[in-house]
Amino acid sequence: MPSTVIKNARIVNEGTIVEGDLSIRDGRIDRVGGRIDSAGAREIDARGAYLLPGMIDDQVHFREPGFEHKGTIATESRAALAGGITSYMEMPNCNPQTITHQALADKHARAARVSLANYGFYLGATNDNLEVIKSVDQSLACGVKVFMGASTGNMLVDNQATLEGIFSSTPLLIATHCEDTPTIQANEAKARAKYGDDIPVTEHPNIRSVDACYKSSSLAVGLAKRHGTRLHVLHLTTEKELSLFEPGTNPNKRITAEVCAHHLFFNDTWYATKGTLIKCNPAIKRPSDQQALIGGVNDGRIEIIATDHAPHTREEKASKYAQAPSGLPLVQHALLSLMEHVHAGRFTIERVVEKTAHAPARCYRVRERGYLREGYWADLTLLDPNATTEVDATPVYSKCGWTPFAGFVFRSRIRATFVNGRLMYDDGRFESDEPAMALKFDRS
Repeated sequence: MPSTVIKNARIVNEGTIVEGDLSIRDGRIDRVGGRIDSAGAREIDARGAYLLPGMIDDQVHFREPGFEHKGTIATESRAALAGGITSYMEMPNCNPQTITHQALADKHARAARVSLANYGFYLGATNDNLEVIKSVDQSLACGVKVFMGASTGNMLVDNQATLEGIFSSTPLLIATHCEDTPTIQANEAKARAKYGDDIPVTEHPNIRSVDACYKSSSLAVGLAKRHGTRLHVLHLTTEKELSLFEPGTNPNKRITAEVCAHHLFFNDTWYATKGTLIKCNPAIKRPSDQQALIGGVNDGRIEIIATDHAPHTREEKASKYAQAPSGLPLVQHALLSLMEHVHAGRFTIERVVEKTAHAPARCYRVRERGYLREGYWADLTLLDPNATTEVDATPVYSKCGWTPFAGFVFRSRIRATFVNGRLMYDDGRFESDEPAMALKFDRS
């Protein structure tokens, strides 16, 4: 691999922005900052652009194995590169579900052949695989995923004894989907009594309600406090849930939270125009919840911003509300959507980097990634804050072929994405199909 020097960049790293150069050698960051001689190396002029550590997306559904008509590891990792995402952690609700050691190893084997971004995989929890969780090879799992509410894939864990066993004994971070299923079922019954089989999509945040989220999230936090568990609550959607988490930056937090890009960008006023295209679990909720989540990112109650990328076909999403599946394709445009908050003054670019790169690396103890540090793997995103991206005029790389951001013109552009020092994406062109690497974790 040739050496590369990125010149004249606005380097965003660890709370600072410094103009200078960065050099790559043998896949790793060789030098950061200052003026670097590029003689004998490939030179890339980054003038006017931010150079960021690549986004580490701690929540994606790439649909393989079992649902390859929606997406594959190859197609969705390619879309991720176009969005400046260099590493991802993939969920277990596929077919077969990733709930055994063999299924976990199979996903690694698949990704090693075709994934263009670095990869990690969750081991899924069920009501009856506690012994598998206890004996998992920690080098193969980024964490244990517990569905504490029914969502896509029928992996609900609702046995209290099983939950106690998981929270008291797992050696890994527990990542939870928190919605209370009995509450959701009761709300849905009320909606059916009122609307019959033609429930409007605007009822989605009322069915998957604030109370359903809080009841489950508070249960998870209570379990974690009782057992001293390392808990990460995924995709918060409500102002009420924020009260469960501590503000401020503390690298030793045992209980952390995540928000997803679409819950920061959309609110329930968008159902009128986007319909089932923005149906997801947990639901997109009120403007007041959206604003509270933005505040939670800024005050530290929310540690990580992710995507929950979950593609479905156009035909599936065109069904009536009750039949339309939940989930959106997001990896290609999530970072650009976060930059809209930067342009609007709601976030700083330093905050976006903290929540999309530094914090995921810290929370999951990802080895030698997530920062622009000498000796770390060169996972880099070159982002131009002054060039636009017209969504409808550019290809959608996710296999499903659509995006909830249709019609938008973003005020930023992904110019280039490097993975392990290799230029993979260059302003609309894919430069390599070299498979990436499995994420490694420091768990001593």
